[in-house]
Amino acid sequence: MVSLSTPALEQFFAAEDDQPIVMLNQLHFMPDAGRQTYLDYLASARPILARYGADILFGGDGLPVLTRGAAETWDAVVLVRYPNRTTFRDMIADPAYREVFRIGEAALAGIVLQPLAPCDAMGAAPLPRRASPQ
Repeated sequence: MVSLSTPALEQFFAAEDDQPIVMLNQLHFMPDAGRQTYLDYLASARPILARYGADILFGGDGLPVLTRGAAETWDAVVLVRYPNRTTFRDMIADPAYREVFRIGEAALAGIVLQPLAPCDAMGAAPLPRRASPQ
């Protein structure tokens, strides 16, 4: 079962909400059909993501970690861009999304959900701003 941290969510939603965010999803799939079940979840979730103006920016399989020390290798990583924090909050509260997410939850043995904010100092191009859905 995926368990979000209430204190972390409260802190996240209390911050400024004037820019896009990207969610880094690090995924461990359940043995056997976990990967396929997660792909089924994504297929069902895409229309809901689109309704909220969210975009899947990247998805990829985890390869061996190249650094020394304790580091976990993930089965897959997905980057999802949201117009802002409020949009993410509204989407995860949407009954249609909650229903679909049960499929994704059944696919996962573990997940880390890490929000990322744009940072000019990192030298990457800024995320384009899109209007939030009405």
